[in-house]
Amino acid sequence: MSGLLNDIRVVELASWTYVPSAGAALADWGADVIKIEDTRGGDPCRNLVVGGLDPAHAPVRANFMMELGNHGKRSIGVDVKSERGHQIVGKLIAKADVFLTNWLPAPLERAGLTVERIREFNPRVIIARGSGHGSRGPERDRGGFDAASYLARAGVAYALTPTGTEYPVTQGPAFGDLQGGITLAGGVTAALFHRERTGHAPIVDNSLLAQGMWAIAPDIAAADYYGIDRIPAGEAGTALNPAVNRYKTRDGRWVQLMLLQTDRFWKGFCERIGRPDLAVDERFVPLANLVANQEAATAELRRTFAERDLAEWQKVLADEPAVWSTLASPQEVLHDPQVAANDYLMKVTDDSGRAYRTVSAPVQFDETPPRPSRSPEYGEHTETILLELGLDWDDIAAAKDAGAIL
Repeated sequence: MSGLLNDIRVVELASWTYVPSAGAALADWGADVIKIEDTRGGDPCRNLVVGGLDPAHAPVRANFMMELGNHGKRSIGVDVKSERGHQIVGKLIAKADVFLTNWLPAPLERAGLTVERIREFNPRVIIARGSGHGSRGPERDRGGFDAASYLARAGVAYALTPTGTEYPVTQGPAFGDLQGGITLAGGVTAALFHRERTGHAPIVDNSLLAQGMWAIAPDIAAADYYGIDRIPAGEAGTALNPAVNRYKTRDGRWVQLMLLQTDRFWKGFCERIGRPDLAVDERFVPLANLVANQEAATAELRRTFAERDLAEWQKVLADEPAVWSTLASPQEVLHDPQVAANDYLMKVTDDSGRAYRTVSAPVQFDETPPRPSRSPEYGEHTETILLELGLDWDDIAAAKDAGAIL
């Protein structure tokens, strides 16, 4: 069942991708998510240009970044800081189960949305906050984006950059945001469960800093245990265990080997790739010898994989019982039959009937994918939502005239 959160209402006051992606996940799971956007242009993600891919020139009427973090929601345009707008937000929160935000403490206070004030609107509402660096401490009011707070400050780039490279690793758009968003959505569902059992509505916090630390928790733990900067790693293209490494094929593609139980799989693997000699070579058997002679073993495997194209290796390794995979491109992921079988892509059409796909939240219930849904137009549902709150058309007209709503 994809409607696990049916009848749950989420009021979201958030922009960009991190916290909005938590709202998208909750919407995928059945919640009614109302996105509050300001009256001066809405979520800046609507106009985000990534890699030179201008949404104004897209073949479909959709911004792929906006779709990822906002599909399935309803949008209302409100000037939160105006008196009428503040009253509308209060009415929204009064009828909500969750208030989801990435606003920092100081802006929330200026908008009259402190925890205490929100509790006055609705003592049962769960307050869920996503921040750059956490809700406490000297930098609680410092903004953050994932490339800074997750990748850089949390140590992710340091831990993942191969030894000897000139530049640290970088990330694609929303890499840490989407991980943080799904974590925050999980925290919200746990809080909903707790509220149903006890009546207490917890405050839920997640940060990009915490999410990055969780991503490289083994390196951080090892740094504490052994007094080192990170888990030892070799130069790019090398691995302590040559059977857990990447190898380039003749046509320039890559195969990732993950023979973690190497002694169990090594003999059959070597025979399968046409190198039975490696299975009986005393330099490489048992695993301790393979690790001790990693340079020689890696060189042998590099030469072997360079002799065939990827398509040939995929046939050769089709029945390999150990874990391995092709390094796939995003285009290939779009056409992966396993992706299709599990409905990991959501197919949507724009208002001209042109189809496009977006990735849905990575958790399903009862093997049922979420209902396909697009992101809302800016302020698309403003009047509908206000009518649901009990405002009449005269109230709505007065609010529009005052600039409190779109």
